[in-house]
Amino acid sequence: MCARIRQKPGTKDPYILMLTARGEEIDRIIGLSTGADDYMVKPFSPRELTARVRALLRRSLRHDSQPQQLHRSRHFLIDLDQHSALRKLEGMPEETLDLTTLEFNLLATFVSYPNRVWSRTQLIDNLWGNDFFGDERVVDTHIRRLRKKVEPDPANPIFIKTVVGVGYKFEDDII
Repeated sequence: MCARIRQKPGTKDPYILMLTARGEEIDRIIGLSTGADDYMVKPFSPRELTARVRALLRRSLRHDSQPQQLHRSRHFLIDLDQHSALRKLEGMPEETLDLTTLEFNLLATFVSYPNRVWSRTQLIDNLWGNDFFGDERVVDTHIRRLRKKVEPDPANPIFIKTVVGVGYKFEDDII
């Protein structure tokens, strides 16, 4: 099953957490050796499951973080070294975006992982790490401010989309 999931077109090295009633040592060994990244036996604590998923997500962010310092999409160019962001809309001149550090990091995160859905918690972990204490809805405020700077019509966003009940994703063609 793990091999089929990993070979499926459109999946880019997914993290697999097996939740199963099979708890014998041989079952765990087979599960992990056939491609699972983690293995939990039922019954399990929801808190432990949450902790394991967060650990996989942290590993995913570290694993996926590219040494590449330039990120391009059809309408944006993000230069991490120069801390600059350019936007090019059709029929309009190229524009340097005046972003705060947090807005820049948020846009860079989105452009680096196009079409990936980010929950508020994931964005908080990625942008603030363990230094964040507060309401996760603060992400909505930063998204709203970023949309005002990057969207042609912030009330009808075409780049930073809301995924209802989940979070946000960036939609733009990658060059």
